[in-house]
Amino acid sequence: ICVFNSPFSNSRSVAELVIAEIILLARQLGDRSREMHDGVWNKVSKSCYEIRGKTLGIVGYGHIGTQLGVLAESLGMQVIWYDILPVMPIGMSRAADTLDELLGEADFVSLHVPETPETKNMIGEREISLMKKGSYLINASRGTVVEIDALAAALKSGHLAGAAVDVYPSEPLANGPGFESALRNCPNTLLTPHIGGSTEEAQRMIGIEVANSISKYINSGGSVNAVNFAECDLRAIPETDLTTIRIVNVHQNVPGVLKQINNILADYNVNKQISDSKGDVAYFMADVTVNDHSEINTIYEQVTAMNENIITRVLF
Repeated sequence: ICVFNSPFSNSRSVAELVIAEIILLARQLGDRSREMHDGVWNKVSKSCYEIRGKTLGIVGYGHIGTQLGVLAESLGMQVIWYDILPVMPIGMSRAADTLDELLGEADFVSLHVPETPETKNMIGEREISLMKKGSYLINASRGTVVEIDALAAALKSGHLAGAAVDVYPSEPLANGPGFESALRNCPNTLLTPHIGGSTEEAQRMIGIEVANSISKYINSGGSVNAVNFAECDLRAIPETDLTTIRIVNVHQNVPGVLKQINNILADYNVNKQISDSKGDVAYFMADVTVNDHSEINTIYEQVTAMNENIITRVLF
């Protein structure tokens, strides 16, 4: 069963939340609001700043990071970013050569990286110590990226002037009381319950994107954005092409299967093909030119007869 997610539909929502958090942190609005709700009037300007002219460092310059950079520049911020892949800068932003360089230069550091072995605890005590005194850290990526205890210590010591965290190493399974974190009651710290993509617009786009992915998988075999399945895709067969069929095969990921399939297709004109695997399951797609329907049946029967075959479809 191919399961799809929607990795890009919430990009704008997350970027807008981070912009809001940057302003809230710079003006200490979280603490001021809580004090007012407690009946305390505390009108202060010390350590409250405009964000114009400040430097935003974006770690992970992908779909969210690039949109965030554009929004930040429109508010007068300087934008630097760091990514492990070569990426074209947008606007006046520029790339930092290393993560350490970015941490030492930015007034605000915003994290937008996936959860991988390389990003686990990538922001710990050492990395926080490299950040400018009085700077701010924002994590709207994955909860395992930041060492929470190190962040809490930096906030309480005053090395960091504030933080905004939307994701956590361990999160409750349902709404309600019981959330625990070392970040609770830290000064100028905004804690939100993983709501970066929780907008009406993002949820609508997620539904549309996932539905489109499922429709594409059914109709043309494309599995891009699958979370539990190898990601493969081929150009669509033109509607005017009445002699080309697409063989879509799911099989056990063991040696020798591709050899069997290619032997079956050896007598036909294979226009294009692709294969990938994930775990114990492999996925194969090929566009083949046939002369009549009997050849379609022959190919289908031979492929499905393989011991390693899980499911085979023929698309027109």
